[in-house]
Amino acid sequence: MAKTHASPYFIGGVIIGLAGAICFSTKAIFVKLAYRDTAIDAVTLLALRMLFSLPFFVVSATIESRRDTNTRFTTKQWIGVAAVGLLGYYISSLLDFLGLQYISAGMERLVLFVYPTLVLLMSAVFFKQKIARYQWIALIITYAGLAIAFISEVDWSENHNTNFYVGALLIFLCAITYALYIVGSGRLIPIVGATKFNSYAMTFASAGVLIHYALAGHTSVFNLPPLVYLYSFMMAIIGTVVPSYLVTEGIKRIGSDNAAIVGSIGPMSTILQAYIFLQESISAMQMAGTVLILVGILLIGRKGK
Repeated sequence: MAKTHASPYFIGGVIIGLAGAICFSTKAIFVKLAYRDTAIDAVTLLALRMLFSLPFFVVSATIESRRDTNTRFTTKQWIGVAAVGLLGYYISSLLDFLGLQYISAGMERLVLFVYPTLVLLMSAVFFKQKIARYQWIALIITYAGLAIAFISEVDWSENHNTNFYVGALLIFLCAITYALYIVGSGRLIPIVGATKFNSYAMTFASAGVLIHYALAGHTSVFNLPPLVYLYSFMMAIIGTVVPSYLVTEGIKRIGSDNAAIVGSIGPMSTILQAYIFLQESISAMQMAGTVLILVGILLIGRKGK
């Protein structure tokens, strides 16, 4: 039986999606802490994140493949899962880690979260999926909040730091690749299953990151400062493994377009965490943006079909 947007199943998907987005938002905090407290580079830090995450995904993939109800992937599905996984958590993550070298954690989230618009547009263009009126309204409210918060962060002076724009561009490219991941996963998850998809997609992504590190890494993963391992492990568990499963379950329940809009809580979550853990400033405009984003998310959660 199809689940309507007003059903507990759908509302549960909204809550799961919110939890996943908040957990994911901790990733930028751990990255900035590692950059602040150590001399670690982006590629090595990303490799450690995936190295700590990989065992969980391999075990989960093995368990899923041994279930009596398991259906083998077709060649097309293998290619799809691998491509989507590499886009979402190898290419996107690499661009994200590089961009975070130049901009604040709060700004990173604000730029990254143009992706819900990209998801809806990609779904409409590639899959002829109609954008509902309530989704447009939720997007307008949500992005009004993001715009308000963004304006308060931009340095409009003539003596601005050009690295800021380099970082913002890298994060924008990350948003594009992550939007492709959301759209692709939204098509694959109903076919192959949320847990199985996530386990294999993340395994492919981890392999891509580790191969990149082996070819281009300039720092050994051994004999690093203890703080690097601590931040990497926390980022792997809290900011990668747990939210990856929450997000895929949320996509299964409410669809990729709605999951993208619900995930817009991420920027405000990061701004608040950055204020607490990184002492990044927080303004009244950022708080006003937070309120509007929450209104947009609540509209998605409460709107009946």
